[in-house]
Amino acid sequence: MIGEPEIEGGWSPQESGGSADATGPAGSERPLRAGHWRWALGGALVASAVFAGVLVVQERYGEAGPPIRYRHSEQLCTETPLKAVGTALGGLDRGVPSNGEDAALDWSNCFANGSREDQAFVSYAQVLVELHKKTDPAPEFAAVPVLDPYVMPLPAERVSGLGERAVLSGSLQAPRLQVLDGGAVFTLTVHWWGRGDSGKSDLDGDAVKAAMVEDMRALLTRLRK
Repeated sequence: MIGEPEIEGGWSPQESGGSADATGPAGSERPLRAGHWRWALGGALVASAVFAGVLVVQERYGEAGPPIRYRHSEQLCTETPLKAVGTALGGLDRGVPSNGEDAALDWSNCFANGSREDQAFVSYAQVLVELHKKTDPAPEFAAVPVLDPYVMPLPAERVSGLGERAVLSGSLQAPRLQVLDGGAVFTLTVHWWGRGDSGKSDLDGDAVKAAMVEDMRALLTRLRK
């Protein structure tokens, strides 16, 4: 072991100086101790070089950005008509698109209104597609809290078969489906509330969530490169 000669030889400040007799016991141990120190120093240098190499690899990956397997759409409402969600809500309008592009993030959004005068509830659906080109979105994925104190949050529920990871969360009358796939994050939110004083609606929430999964799967297929 590295420490054994040091313990047995009794290292002292006097022995570390150059005035000790090289022919005495201390002098005979000095080459052994020096050899171990050279070995330890060499190991530290190798470890430092490996660590530096890891940092370089991480930096290169950071510069390259996370993989993006989907294309940017400037007309998301045309790309995702939300047929299943529209059926569950009793109809949606054509939607209003918006989008933006920069060095770190491309995004596109579609807001579709489902409110009609002959319905007992008001509703809308919104789709947001984010393409993160610099930073991996995985650490913060699905971390958006429900901040409305008047609604009951839904427990997060994993959904299989969509991207790398998919989560259904939100609240009872505002479910949110989010999908992570590489640098792409897809978010579909549906919100409805009754026109009466209670704000409640008899809309089938399970049917709406099933429709959200169906429309999300169609959107992923359509935007896939």
